Amino acid sequence: MAKVLLIILDGVADRALPELNGKTPLEAADTPTFDELAKEGINGIFYAIAPGIPPGSDTGHLAILGYDPIKVYTGRGVFEAAGVGIELKPGDVAFRGNLATVDENLTVLDRRAGRITEGTHELAAALSSIKLETAPDVEVIVKEATEHRVAVVFRGPSLSHRVSDTDPHKVGAKILECQPLEDSPQAQRTAQIVNEFMKRSHEILSSHPVNIQRAKEGKPPANIVLLRGPSIAMTIPSIEQRFSVKSAAIAAVALVRGVCKIAGMTTVEVPGADGSIYSKIENKGAAAVELLKTYDLVLIHIKGPDEASHDGDLEGKIKIIERADRMVSKMLDKIDAKLYLAITGDHATPLRVGDHTGDLVPLLIHGPGIIPDEVDEFCERAAMKGGLGQVRGLDLLPILLNYAGKMKKFGA
Repeated sequence: MAKVLLIILDGVADRALPELNGKTPLEAADTPTFDELAKEGINGIFYAIAPGIPPGSDTGHLAILGYDPIKVYTGRGVFEAAGVGIELKPGDVAFRGNLATVDENLTVLDRRAGRITEGTHELAAALSSIKLETAPDVEVIVKEATEHRVAVVFRGPSLSHRVSDTDPHKVGAKILECQPLEDSPQAQRTAQIVNEFMKRSHEILSSHPVNIQRAKEGKPPANIVLLRGPSIAMTIPSIEQRFSVKSAAIAAVALVRGVCKIAGMTTVEVPGADGSIYSKIENKGAAAVELLKTYDLVLIHIKGPDEASHDGDLEGKIKIIERADRMVSKMLDKIDAKLYLAITGDHATPLRVGDHTGDLVPLLIHGPGIIPDEVDEFCERAAMKGGLGQVRGLDLLPILLNYAGKMKKFGA
């Protein structure tokens, strides 16, 4: 029986860079395995949502897994919470948060607190101890995720996710006051709760031993939590219910892991995989080889290219792309099953933009019986000539499962 392997290189697509003589990082990288797969397979341009629409990592992966974000998306907080193991209850409101650095005027100095990795469990535990004066009947749940990220859940009566972010999304701006987005007592109450949490989080974190030690070491303190993406629990049919396939996912980033969990995929954590450019992605590849013995569909998410782009790290982006190429080479040597392999990204993150864009993303599909096109390398420029043409996120799984013989006929 054919298997399907889907590899998502987060933020891999880019734009032509003068320092690379007009090439993209993907073109400049040494990727013999990707290029050979592109030459033997069929290629195209991929848009997770639609051309020109910059996807979030959550909406992008929802679309890749066959769910229309316009119809089902309630906000990103629910995925962050699911990804760190918080089981949301009806009425809960979840946020995605950043441990960040602000000055005494609450102006953001670093949205990621130096990409803090140590002491985050202690900081999250301290925030979970907050007892709200304005809402003593509401429980605060905070749990650390990857690096600077945390999930924040408010649990109690009469809450609403129809409130605004407190994250200004840029350095040099003051944190925002949470505002109700609808004229309801629930939204007004939730905004008040969030604003008290913001104040209390700054007070608690500023004097926390973890941050006192960071200051001694010359590191930016994680002295506030920036909140965004308020959402409520969502229920969608699983991939198995929709396509009759067993699926598994390997993702170090809680947000993506949460999307996969909500889609009913088995999620597997791999030692040494942390979502950074230094992540042990080779361990992800080895784990996926084992999973393919049991599961019909396996997804590997590699966050490194996106992290490098957000940090403006050209060398780091090229190196993580090259490591991913070597990872795939080792995997293919060990997979015995009939395999359909797709490699793409969830969005572009151009280095000189430093954020997600709606630019084209290359897509390659490789497997037995596929008619090759004229493309001979895996990159943005070559993808424009591919036989697949333009492919949306919602189309990707049906295309792959059709090749694998797992799609049911529509009609008589």
